[in-house]
Amino acid sequence: MPRIAIIGGSGVYDPKLLENVREEEVSTPYGTIKVKIGEYKGEEIVFLARHGEKHSVPPHKINYRANIWGLYELGVERILSTSAVGSLNEAMKPGDFVVLDQLMDFTKNRITTFYDGEDAPHERKFVAHVDFTEPYCPELRNALIRAAKELGFTYHPMGTYACMEGPRFESKAEIRALKILGADVVGMTQVPEAVLARELEMCYSSVAIVTNFAAGISREKLTHTEVVELMAKKSEEIKLLLMKAVEYIPKERRCACKDALKGATGE
Repeated sequence: MPRIAIIGGSGVYDPKLLENVREEEVSTPYGTIKVKIGEYKGEEIVFLARHGEKHSVPPHKINYRANIWGLYELGVERILSTSAVGSLNEAMKPGDFVVLDQLMDFTKNRITTFYDGEDAPHERKFVAHVDFTEPYCPELRNALIRAAKELGFTYHPMGTYACMEGPRFESKAEIRALKILGADVVGMTQVPEAVLARELEMCYSSVAIVTNFAAGISREKLTHTEVVELMAKKSEEIKLLLMKAVEYIPKERRCACKDALKGATGE
C-alpha cells in the first residue's frame, strides 16, 4: 500500500523517475480518478497529474475532491505537490523554488470541504471545522528544504501563496493588493487541495516553482507559454527534488496533521 503521493502541477505530467509503473483507476464518491503507481528505492509512490497528462483540465475545473479522496482510498498518508507560480516578491526570481508555509484563499466558486453534513455522498455525514493555522505539514516541508539544500538548488524555505480562481491571470491592481496583504507568490491550485488533504488527516506540502514575475511587476505580457517553457527547463530539477525529499520523509508521522479531526467535529 503506497503511503506517499506526488501531485504534479503544470509542467509535471509524468513520473519518469519511478520504476515498475502501472496505471490504476480509483472510484470515489466524487468520481473516478486515474493515477500511476511505481517504485522509487523500494518505496511505492502514487503519481497524479493535477491537470491531466496533457494539461487538459483548467484549475477551476479540477475535481479536487475526487483527487484527494482517491489518494486517501489508496492508503496515502503523505502528499508532495508542485505548483507553478508568479512572484510578487522580487527576491523570488523565475526558476527559484519556494517551499510554501502559508496560503491565502481568494477563490470564488470552489467547494472546499468533504464535510457537507447529511448531504455528503459518503459515510462521513458530519460537520467538521479543522484547524488550518499551519496549512503545510512541517515534516514534509523539512524534507523538501533538506533536499533542495543538498542538491544545491536556489530555494526559499518560506513563502505565502495567494490562490486565485483563474483561469485568467491577475490584474495589476489585484497583484498590488495581494502584495500589501503579504503574499509572496500567486497561483490557482493550492485551494482546495491543501484544505481537503487536511480534512482527511493527510500530510500535505507543496514546492512552488517561480515561472515569472506577476502582473505589474513583470514588464512583459503574461502568457501560459512562458510558464510551460520554464517548467520544461526545470522539469529534471523538480523530479530530482521530489525524489530526494521522499528519502527524507519519516516513516512514522509525528506531526499534527494526523490528528486534524480531533476536536473538529464537536464530539
